[in-house]
Amino acid sequence: MLSYGLGDAGTGLAATQLGFYLFPFFIGNAGLPAVLAGSILMVIKLWDAINDPLIGWMSDHTNTRWGPRLPWMMGAAMPLGITLAAMWWVPPGDITQKTTYYIFMAVLLMTAYTCVNLPFAALSTELTEETSIRTRLNAARFTGSILAGLSGLVIAARLLSESNAGYTSMGKITGAIATIATLVSCWGLAPFAKKARKPISKRETFRLQLKRILRNRRFLQVICLYLLLWCGLQLMQTVSLIYLEEVMNVPTEISKWIPIPFQISALVGLQVWSFYSNKFGRISALYWGGGLWIIACTLAMILPPLSQSSTGLILFSVDNLDSLKMIALIIVILMVGFGASTAYLIPWSLLPDAIDEDPEKPAGIYTAWMVLIQKLGIGISVQLLGVLLSWSGYRSAINCKELIECLEQPNTAQITIRICMGLIPALLVGTGILIMRRWDERGKQQKVKYS
Repeated sequence: MLSYGLGDAGTGLAATQLGFYLFPFFIGNAGLPAVLAGSILMVIKLWDAINDPLIGWMSDHTNTRWGPRLPWMMGAAMPLGITLAAMWWVPPGDITQKTTYYIFMAVLLMTAYTCVNLPFAALSTELTEETSIRTRLNAARFTGSILAGLSGLVIAARLLSESNAGYTSMGKITGAIATIATLVSCWGLAPFAKKARKPISKRETFRLQLKRILRNRRFLQVICLYLLLWCGLQLMQTVSLIYLEEVMNVPTEISKWIPIPFQISALVGLQVWSFYSNKFGRISALYWGGGLWIIACTLAMILPPLSQSSTGLILFSVDNLDSLKMIALIIVILMVGFGASTAYLIPWSLLPDAIDEDPEKPAGIYTAWMVLIQKLGIGISVQLLGVLLSWSGYRSAINCKELIECLEQPNTAQITIRICMGLIPALLVGTGILIMRRWDERGKQQKVKYS
């Protein structure tokens, strides 16, 4: 459990920092227009999705004394750390040169990310066939991921509160953590990976893989749920710092610390929903967690902003109206984190059930397709954010003649940011809950025949 929890620490750390900070980094430090920044993020996710089936298939057909998964994780650990650090550097040159650099570096980063994350994710199905242990493994996985993400947010808040130059230092530190955590996980998992269930050895074309997953109805349900929940979560993460600073008027020195309560709440929620799932069922946990998430999204959309004259000292004054608004904001963030932790746990704990519906149980193929479709959805949602902000008249650093012009966004931009933070995620989560209303946890459905 400890070693498996460490396995997602490196990729979880990368995903958290990229999710919260990369879009603001692009439109702030790198000086890219919002629509271009969103396009780069979409390219990142599209490439990340494209390489999933290939690496999943190659992982399924890898033969070593340590099993098929660990060699991929060990080989990609160092490249993951190096490219993660390189993403936070601003190269010299114009917008075209910067864009070329970030796309090239993102392709390398996402390739290393997939080589670690996808084989690792497939192990949860292969290490055991007991549902309760699989759920605990995924709880351990995302506990490690959230703890690593939390440490990344603390590092970011500490370094970025001092100056924007802290992005480079942040990249170096988190890159080192990602590499070390992945290698330690491989060392701890090695004895168990040798004895784990092996995937199928026969080769399948892309068409046959597609045919396989389309016949597995339980898998289609799981992937739809995962797609909807993670699109909502990714959209909220990407827009969160912009929402805090430019809609809610939270001072910059405080806004960098606010994602930390979200991570802590998600960590607590993960333990609660893991316990609840094993006692009352995973779908019941989804209903309660998703419902809380929807309520929090609705509140985030209508919260009143702080006064623009607020400072850190004023916000900690107990008799100040802005301090009450700040308390309400933090409570809503805690609710989002607690409810959104179901997006980490529930889809991945349901995936082994869907894989077991297939008599051949090719975990690498199903894991690859699940991650592929999820990343395609995230890429589209992030691109949508960039387009919506551009249409709403959002002012990025490149559009500002003077810094003062960027301190106030037009009303259309502020409304758009609120919608991206509240209404759209709430609709996505609600749709996901509706899709799972007929999932049967009492027993496995009749197995589908594949030919």
